[in-house]
Amino acid sequence: MKQYDLIIIGGGAGGLTVASGAASLGAEVALIEKREDLGGDCLHFGCVPSKSLIEAANEIHHARSVSKYGVHASGEVDLKAINQRVKESISHLQEHDSIERFEELGIDVFIGGASFRNDHEVEIENHEEPLFGKRLVIATGSRPNVPPIEGLNETGYLTNETVFDLEQLPKKMVFIGGGPIGLEIAQAYARLGSEVTVLEAGPGVLGKEDQDIQQKAQEILERELTIITNANVEKTSRSGGQSYVHYSVNEEEHKIEADQIFLATGRKPNTDSLKLDQAGVEMNERGFVNVDETLRTNVGHIFAIGDVNGTPPFTHVAGYEGKTVVQNAVFGLSRKASYDLIPWNTYITPEVFHLGLTQKEAQEKHDGVLLYHTDLADVDRFVADHKTEGFIKIITDTKGHILGAHAIGKGAGDWMQVAILAVEKGMKIGELSSMIYPYPNHTAAIEKASNEYWRSKLFSGVVPSITEKYIKWFR
Repeated sequence: MKQYDLIIIGGGAGGLTVASGAASLGAEVALIEKREDLGGDCLHFGCVPSKSLIEAANEIHHARSVSKYGVHASGEVDLKAINQRVKESISHLQEHDSIERFEELGIDVFIGGASFRNDHEVEIENHEEPLFGKRLVIATGSRPNVPPIEGLNETGYLTNETVFDLEQLPKKMVFIGGGPIGLEIAQAYARLGSEVTVLEAGPGVLGKEDQDIQQKAQEILERELTIITNANVEKTSRSGGQSYVHYSVNEEEHKIEADQIFLATGRKPNTDSLKLDQAGVEMNERGFVNVDETLRTNVGHIFAIGDVNGTPPFTHVAGYEGKTVVQNAVFGLSRKASYDLIPWNTYITPEVFHLGLTQKEAQEKHDGVLLYHTDLADVDRFVADHKTEGFIKIITDTKGHILGAHAIGKGAGDWMQVAILAVEKGMKIGELSSMIYPYPNHTAAIEKASNEYWRSKLFSGVVPSITEKYIKWFR
């Protein structure tokens, strides 16, 4: 039985971060992945393919919208060609996550499903000998959650794992769920030409966003697709070669046609086949692995990172956790992971950016909260681009410490990075105003919002009367 300093189960973003980091530090590392290729859900079914699809859909949408300049686009969308483009993007990035690259780092890569034999030994499908690990990391990710809706198996459904295999553009699509995954794909298909309806069980879409962001995003999206909130999906059915989704709103029953049904109803952890009970590792009622702040499970030498532990399901979070675990698993440290200021983007058009607390959360946790708001229509570059839809909202305590920053607008995920740096460096909002922003720049939205801080400080209260007296004396 071969022994390793570290065994990682799962070759996604988190697992690859741990494997490469630990190997670079001199640890003997084994990496186990059940799929034929490394890269995980993000590369094969999530971040990369969805953004490739979104970009293609936006290009087509823009081509159709330039008729006002005398240029006219015509023709039908070739979905097969678009999804071939998606696969090319995956293939290009796969080279970076190739098995050969990790083997060159000195990592032993095993392909096959893994399960625990005990708290130190792991068995691999189609491999005779189990592996022994001094420490182990569970990084098996998650998969689409399939709710127990009557008729789903008969009508069929799409998820983010199957939607990129379509070859013909559906005329009518119904999306069950109004979270980021569902909305990104829904808007893309609406822009490609499908008639799209989103059924959301809650009172609004993007439920984790600031309320003002939610309202603005829904307002914009409803120009391109139909959103029905407070919708309780009861069953799906087929009749006359057509699929239907049956739902109710306030106990009033409805039925809608669908050529394709897309499930965007959350994620489920990939823990079913790991036999965690044989290692003594505890999970919660939903199957997510319980971890402490150092990402250790209740079995001290076993860690869990990424989607499988129930923390925010983002690739950058898995990478962050991977870096933390390298320190804790290789050197025995107790570095803690913090999620208070994890940023994320939702890649609808226009993009949504989220950092820290929403206004409601901030007001619940802090006695005094100040808001700084700028409409993009007041920022010259957005005016020049004719992309003025959206706004920025910065939330601070009474001393100017940034509690949250939110935006919706063209490229918000890029130009709001300044806010992340400010929070990381402990800067107050007034310091953002002191920076020099090249003109004309989209980031000036942050400058204008932060300028409001000084306006409130310098041009109200007792300050103006004091400065007026000083100026008269100075003359």
